[in-house]
Formats: sequence, structure tokens, C-alpha cells
Amino acid sequence: MARVVIADDEYLVRAGVRGILASDPRIEVVAEAEDGRQAVEVVRSHVPDVVLLDIQMPGLDGLRVAGELHRLAVPTRVMMLTTFSQDDYVARALSSGAAGFLLKSGDPQELLSAVHAVAGGAAYLSPAIVARLITRLGPERLARGMAARERVAGLSERERQVLALVGAGLANAEIARRLYVVEGTVKTYVRGIFQRLGVRNRVQAAILAYEAGLVDPER
Repeated sequence: MARVVIADDEYLVRAGVRGILASDPRIEVVAEAEDGRQAVEVVRSHVPDVVLLDIQMPGLDGLRVAGELHRLAVPTRVMMLTTFSQDDYVARALSSGAAGFLLKSGDPQELLSAVHAVAGGAAYLSPAIVARLITRLGPERLARGMAARERVAGLSERERQVLALVGAGLANAEIARRLYVVEGTVKTYVRGIFQRLGVRNRVQAAILAYEAGLVDPER
């Protein structure tokens, strides 16, 4: 069971997120917060597996909340909720200890997958955000793309398929269903891919998959 706290100053957003999470019996919303300072206290009190943090909140914004939780060594993992206009915060959020970044306008299933991934110790970055970041690289994009393609060239066809699905934001169970294999097989592939490519988590793997052209940025 993944225990979650929702922190957002807009009641309708909290209600929408709560409704989506309630559709999954493996997720329990244990508390909510409507500003940054309250979010810190609620997380310290309940110590959930995941806190969903809005970036822009009164009192303390999401970035400062993430930094404060990191400073206090609270074991709760942080996932930021954002809009496209706020993607400049991604690097700052990850450096503040955030384990994930998700668009508020994303698909409900993506929210559920992201919560399970982050609760399970993985990092999660919305594929739409990855695509936007890659697109904004400008002149560096070509060189990074060539380097990425060289890095994945040694992967087998199946490994490339798995990496592409990781880049598309699919959890291991979803990849297993897509490829008609058991989840344990996917875990083995993912672990091997991470080792061969020298990436530490699914966020880095997703970025590499986009840069190598394994995922369509327009999708």
C-alpha cells in the first residue's frame, strides 16, 4: 500500500488528484495540505511514502518544501506537480531531493504509475516534460542525440524496446503486458540496461531514450 499526502493550494486540484488515487486500492491518501508550511508539518506527522507537491503554493513553494524535507531527512519521497509553463524548475526540483515530476494535465493512469514508481524507490519524470526539455536543448540537441545513439547502439533489439517503453513512462508491469513477458523478466532487462548505459534511475534512462530517438517527442 502506497501512502500519499497531497499538497496543493487549490481545492479542486486536490479533489481531482484524490479522486484519481482513490481508484487504485493499492494507494491510500492519508492527508492533504493547502500551503507549503502545512505540507512540511503534515509530512513530518504522517511520514507517507510519497508527497505530491504543487510547485507554486503560499507560504513555502514546492521547491522550498522539498528542500526542507530533504534537510530534515524525512524518508518521504517527493513528486512535483507542475504545468508546462514551469518546466524551468525541473533541475532545481531534482537537486532539492524530488524523485519525480508530473504534469497536472497528464493522463490519470500516468499519475497512478508515477506514484507506484516513486513509492517503490524509482525516479519518475513525465515523458511530456522529458520531450519538452530535449526540444529546448537547441544547438546542443544534435550532439547529444549522436552521443545517445552511440550509447544505445550496443543494446539488443529487446533491450531497446524496453528502454523505449521506460522512456514513454511505462512501469515494469505495463512493459511486461506490452511485450507479453513476466514482470520479473522486465526487471532483469531494466537492471541490465541501467548498468550497460551507466544510468542510475528511470529519469536518466528516459532522457537518454528521447535523445537517442527511441521515443517520439510529439507523442
